[in-house]
Amino acid sequence: MILLTAANGNQGRQLVPKLLAAGHPVRASVHTEASAAVLRAAGVTDVVVGDLAEPDVLARAVRGVELVYHVGPALSPSERAVGFAIIDAARSAGVRHFVMSSVLHAITTDLIQHEVKRDIEEHLLSSGLEFTILQPANYMLAHRLRPAFERGVFELSWSLDRRQSMVDLGDVTGVAAMVLSDVERHAGATYELVSPGRFTAHELGAIISEVIAGPIEVREISTETFAERMLGGADPSSKEYELRAMRAITARYSSNDFVGNPNVLTWLLGRTPTTFKDWVRARYAAWSSGGAL
Repeated sequence: MILLTAANGNQGRQLVPKLLAAGHPVRASVHTEASAAVLRAAGVTDVVVGDLAEPDVLARAVRGVELVYHVGPALSPSERAVGFAIIDAARSAGVRHFVMSSVLHAITTDLIQHEVKRDIEEHLLSSGLEFTILQPANYMLAHRLRPAFERGVFELSWSLDRRQSMVDLGDVTGVAAMVLSDVERHAGATYELVSPGRFTAHELGAIISEVIAGPIEVREISTETFAERMLGGADPSSKEYELRAMRAITARYSSNDFVGNPNVLTWLLGRTPTTFKDWVRARYAAWSSGGAL
């Protein structure tokens, strides 16, 4: 049995079908009944609903599990505590192997969410559990393309001249499924997951422009504007932790490049990782045909 946390999140929505197709029994941990319904419709029969910060929910989640794939609650003030707790619970429950989704360059501690993941990595390393740690670069996220496709605008909340590396979620979840299918081979490994290329915002805009065969305006927007959009229109003042984390992202990415190397991901996949251009091309084809990004 594999426990997958945040099972209806960015990774979970792509990883669950891969695990089920490979014949793995999956237990999905989600916060809401709405997410549980989505997963049951996708074929998951074992779903735990609730907050893993609650001891009874956590105990139900790890009971009888052999493998854990943990994706922490994004931009949540409880992420560190939940990460520590699930590692401790997994050890107590006799979990065989713990796979953690971390972040590229977790040692970059002026990024709040990186410092949290670094601390969780350290706790995992000290837990006595067999482990694998995945460190993906920034995800290629479809919602960032919607303004480009609909209005010809590509926006980021940091310096347009700084370079960043990214990674396709399909490649990340492909590696996760591979690791969970053969944990002995990947025991003790820490893998940086990075697609080819180190791009400024202007270069990303140029790639999008080439794919859609139309002009793209590249804009730098404020952290507050980005936060409002990311948080679904909620008042950022009510989300102080999230806003503080986003401000740290803006400051770091405006003063330093955030780049990695694709060699490890290339080796793991046995092919060239998905490029940004190929990813945009696939998303644009889906959007043009009336499908979801």
